[in-house]
Amino acid sequence: MRFFVIGGAGFIGSHLVDRLVERGSVTVFDNLSVGKPAFIEGPLASGKATLIQGDALDLDALTRTMAGHDVVFHLAANPEARWGLERTRLDLEQGTIATYNALEAARLAGVPKFVFSSSGTVYGNTAEACGETDLGNLPISLYGASKFAGESLIAAYVECFKLRGYILRFGNVVGPRGTHGAILDFCKKLREHPDYLDVLGDGRQAKPYLHVTDCAAGILHVLDHGPDAINVYNLAPPDWTSVARIAELCVAASPNPAARIEFGGGKQGWPGDVPVSRINPEKLGALGFRVRYTSDAAVELSVKQVAAEVFG
Repeated sequence: MRFFVIGGAGFIGSHLVDRLVERGSVTVFDNLSVGKPAFIEGPLASGKATLIQGDALDLDALTRTMAGHDVVFHLAANPEARWGLERTRLDLEQGTIATYNALEAARLAGVPKFVFSSSGTVYGNTAEACGETDLGNLPISLYGASKFAGESLIAAYVECFKLRGYILRFGNVVGPRGTHGAILDFCKKLREHPDYLDVLGDGRQAKPYLHVTDCAAGILHVLDHGPDAINVYNLAPPDWTSVARIAELCVAASPNPAARIEFGGGKQGWPGDVPVSRINPEKLGALGFRVRYTSDAAVELSVKQVAAEVFG
């Protein structure tokens, strides 16, 4: 098998590449805006992976380098939802247009399978445990809107051009090599000012957190066992973890475990943030996959891993 991973030098992508080189050769296509060659140093050294520095907004480059592969994994996106508040075209370009380019390149290059990293943000602002068909609430962030648009494009390409599509709606992915997210943000803040940690919102925000190794394993399980022309699955633990708990763990893992936590107040961390979300993973469970780590366990392990990276 020959695998093509857009965004393969990034957080989730690099962990997926670690698994893919056990199955065949891998081409990593990444603009290295947040991804790092060091994240895939092992696969590159083995000779089973090749890194091509390129941008998903370059359709010609995508099509040319994608030719001859069996599966495309499209993981590239705006890595931080809050950035869309400052650059409102960011999610349009790095999300919607980049996804169109990836799909069109797959069509032109004749690659039959397309795997897409979506998000629980497509379910909008609802505290109910959402299953795959629960799309009554529209996204409230530009990031979520771009993921929703990407899913729609994939459905159209599957119908019109007979691609086989795999859509994974992730919980909040955490773990080593992270390039964004609350754990990394909190640890960096504590490194800069060890005596206190300022936290957006009231700390009651709560979401399901998915360890990155479970994320990579779940992606491959759906690729191997998804039975339909278009396969849509939630990939998340059934439980959730509060921001206050994450802050407490990060302080405890910092050089100053007596640092005080200061909450900014309000239900949302920032405009567009879904303060409370739940994702129902039963459909993926019926396909034979369950995550190894609960949300709390994923957070606890990830705090230790990220703290080691940030504090040394």
